[in-house]
Amino acid sequence: MPTSRVHPIAALTPELEAVLKEDTNRRLRNLIAANIKTRYARSSPQLSDFFLAVNEKDIQNDESVLLDFRRLVPPTDYESYRPFMMMFNSHPCKLSEVENMLAPGLPIYIPLSSATSGKICKQFAKYFRSRPYSASPLPSRVGVISLIYTFAYRDPVEVVTDSGDVAKRIPVCSDSTGVTRAQNNWSIETDDTRMASILPGHVAPWATGFIIHHRSFLLIHALFALANPSLEGISVPFVTIFMDMVHRMEEEWATLISSIRNGTIPNFEQIDHVQTYLQLNMRADPQRADELRHIGPPLSGPGWAQRVWPRLKLLTSICSGTFAASLPQARSILGPNVVIYNPLYICTECLIGRSLNLEDTETFVVATDDLIEFLDMTQESTHGQVLQAWDLQPGKFYQPMSTTHDGLWRYLIDDVIQVTGFDPRSGLPVFRYSRRTNLELRLPHAIITEADLVSVIHAISGEDIVEVQEFTTVVDDRKFPQTVGFFVSVTGDIGPNAKSARQKGFAALVATNVEHQIAFDADEFGLPTIRIIKPGTFADYRRWRGESLNVGVGQTKLPAVLTDPKAQEWMARRVVTEL
Repeated sequence: MPTSRVHPIAALTPELEAVLKEDTNRRLRNLIAANIKTRYARSSPQLSDFFLAVNEKDIQNDESVLLDFRRLVPPTDYESYRPFMMMFNSHPCKLSEVENMLAPGLPIYIPLSSATSGKICKQFAKYFRSRPYSASPLPSRVGVISLIYTFAYRDPVEVVTDSGDVAKRIPVCSDSTGVTRAQNNWSIETDDTRMASILPGHVAPWATGFIIHHRSFLLIHALFALANPSLEGISVPFVTIFMDMVHRMEEEWATLISSIRNGTIPNFEQIDHVQTYLQLNMRADPQRADELRHIGPPLSGPGWAQRVWPRLKLLTSICSGTFAASLPQARSILGPNVVIYNPLYICTECLIGRSLNLEDTETFVVATDDLIEFLDMTQESTHGQVLQAWDLQPGKFYQPMSTTHDGLWRYLIDDVIQVTGFDPRSGLPVFRYSRRTNLELRLPHAIITEADLVSVIHAISGEDIVEVQEFTTVVDDRKFPQTVGFFVSVTGDIGPNAKSARQKGFAALVATNVEHQIAFDADEFGLPTIRIIKPGTFADYRRWRGESLNVGVGQTKLPAVLTDPKAQEWMARRVVTEL
């Protein structure tokens, strides 16, 4: 899959800077014009000064409007939008109260974010776009793909008129589900028409996307992918989910081969509601079963995927940042000729960037679907230091801030990026992910904050279990489903109720975010693991880490989340027992 490589430039030319300014100002004018009359813009305290300043102005032609925006609109966070979003949870949800809430009309879906605080996910409103979010075009077409995305949603929000008629049903779902539906114009009203079919270019029946049980969802996708030797691409939200599927295939290899041989759908958990649709699309193929049996299961040797699917050329998934830890094993499974493509740098709130080069999973160029501004992380976060794309300097760290088609105004994104240059084609900043603004442990279903981790330690620390002295955490994927793993140093002996530690820790996590219980019930998340390390290990870590980074011990801290794979291996070698 050859493509010409884009090399970032270190500084903007005057011509590129002029083009960038013109394009940025045009997009900002369009966003202001589209959303200035919404309920949020007219009544939010954060926008009151700006609304008064521009209410009587010609948004598209008055030069002072952009100055007013940059002078009067402060950075916002979720608390500014929460009262407006809560209106969609009203019963009944009246059209007269939610229409034109954040953007004109009604949302097409309501995505849930990974909650970073409190017990309830943040929810946002996503409105119709004539051009939904999409990745950069691939240099060559990928034919048959395994699209490993869920299409399921929670009870939709029913918006009713004053007379009680349903005006619209809005699905509440993950953002990846909403984006995929929007890209393909798959409305919830037409789901039943697709249930029994395999859509052109796909390998699994549409109904597979409605399996809620995580393990069964992955196994059914694996079954139909294995049955099709012509597979050319695999698309999955996160590379960790691909590896989860690989391990599920390893566990159930004999069952999957038998199913392909006999043409029957296995009795996996919680698939009864779609089993008829799945069976309609399953055919016996003894020859394919023999081929797979001869090749062996996924962990039988490197390059396994290309022996199973000779035409496979692309795995598309988010795999930067903390997800990058799974890349070495994924590359071993796929083999050297399969490209791993990280298409988007995206969060629930907005699209921030697109991949700069096909095979570079870590470098992105700022997206132009909405407006991205920046805060210099070396300065205090007040709107006086908001920077535009042409103000950025390669090598420096910034926090993105987004004004969107969906009605967010200078919304602070909890990420830190490092700018590495500028795109020579457009002048847009090129960047790499650096970290979260607050170090957190990130799983596909939720984000676990340092405060959440501390609450687990408080729950398990006591004379009847263990007296925890210090701790750090990792994503524990030694077994599936993955979970949060604790390395702890303790004082004294292990208590008589140590066997209850994992359950107590899990209860503490659920108390911080109900999504953990939902993921656990779907077999997507396991009980936390607790490994006790040798006395003095954390002191040795500070010394080892200080020597590795050539800094003094006093400058080296034990992080709440351990992200360095070498440090994780170093810590694992010092475990003395596991609860």
